[in-house]
Amino acid sequence: MDFNSFNLHPKITAGIVAAGYTLPTPIQAAAIPKIMQLRDVMGLAQTGTGKTAAFGLPILHQLMQGRRGCVRALVIAPTRELAEQIHVSLSQLGKQSGLRSATIYGGVGINPQISKLKSGVDIVVACPGRLLDHIKQKTINLSQLDVLVLDEADRMFDMGFLPDIRRIIKCLPTRRQTLLFSATMPQEIRHLAKEVLTDPETVQVDIVAPPTTVSHALYPVPQHLKTDLLLELLQKTATDSVLIFTRTKHRAKRLGEKLGASGYRAASLQGNLSQNRRQAALDGFRSGAFQILVATDIAARGIDVSQVSHVVNFDIPDTAEAYIHRIGRTGRATRSGDAFTMITEEDGQMVRTIERALGNQIEQRRLDGFNYSVAAPACTAQPARRHTRAMPRPKSQQERSRRSPSNGRSVSGGRR
Repeated sequence: MDFNSFNLHPKITAGIVAAGYTLPTPIQAAAIPKIMQLRDVMGLAQTGTGKTAAFGLPILHQLMQGRRGCVRALVIAPTRELAEQIHVSLSQLGKQSGLRSATIYGGVGINPQISKLKSGVDIVVACPGRLLDHIKQKTINLSQLDVLVLDEADRMFDMGFLPDIRRIIKCLPTRRQTLLFSATMPQEIRHLAKEVLTDPETVQVDIVAPPTTVSHALYPVPQHLKTDLLLELLQKTATDSVLIFTRTKHRAKRLGEKLGASGYRAASLQGNLSQNRRQAALDGFRSGAFQILVATDIAARGIDVSQVSHVVNFDIPDTAEAYIHRIGRTGRATRSGDAFTMITEEDGQMVRTIERALGNQIEQRRLDGFNYSVAAPACTAQPARRHTRAMPRPKSQQERSRRSPSNGRSVSGGRR
């Protein structure tokens, strides 16, 4: 099967050729025909399988017919980076179509977005919070919407966006096509799918194995020695660019600062950064200005940096899919890459889950010369001392009589 078998509009086919696409991926082969039949679709596939083109190509095809200059397609994504990536991909595939798209997300000014919407766009790629702002301010008209896409629904659930999604859906036409894509299917997403999809077709792509160009290994280490082991690994390993994943944004920030203090050109990418600072971190990593980028899973979603020599899981991910996705950030385009994962005694169950998904055991290594026996810092048994004021002694009748009842100052005018 090739893309010609889908009978897409010639101008969309031209975009496929210009983008260098040759054969459809499994999710594209399964989803595109169903979407072109105007069916609601629930797609189960991880990032990196070609989901954007799977829904983007049939949407662009549909929008070639009918009215222009009003929002007919809405794609909702969990992060600003993913929204931008989808926007760029749709713009590339639809370059010859004349269709216009816009992104809507927080962290940047709202007025340029309002101006773009007023000028007339056909496709909007949005994050939930800022989209709700536009809906409340009536700066976006969704009454002509034909198709809604909820991309990476499981991540939107993780980030607490499901209430916002439900509020947005109440503002949309009930007669529309709805497409929901998710890497995993927790119970909450199943409930959402039942609410928003009508007689859906389900298309599913199995977990994709990591590239054969990636060598990956586990490094058992006590929790309190992770940072020391990381510094030793970096010192003893020939690296070009390193992408480090942490579980929390606080840890990403703290580890980025620690690496910077140790002499590395490092930046962190986490949710508390402004959009300008996030973009600067990404651009600096791509250009080589930063050798190391420390990121959380959510912040890193949608990052596409092709020349990553090493991936380090400072914290083990919480699913096998996330592990495969993370380590797949290296070893791209026939390049070889290495992925190191630090594990503690508490991570045994997740290691077994990942190994079952991969179908084999992952090599465990110890770093020669590293002192694994350093004791953890002693925990302070006593709670932090409160800084309390001594209770003021009661004032004598003489002291009270010296104060003015009207303004609380002493008769001499001095402040207490």
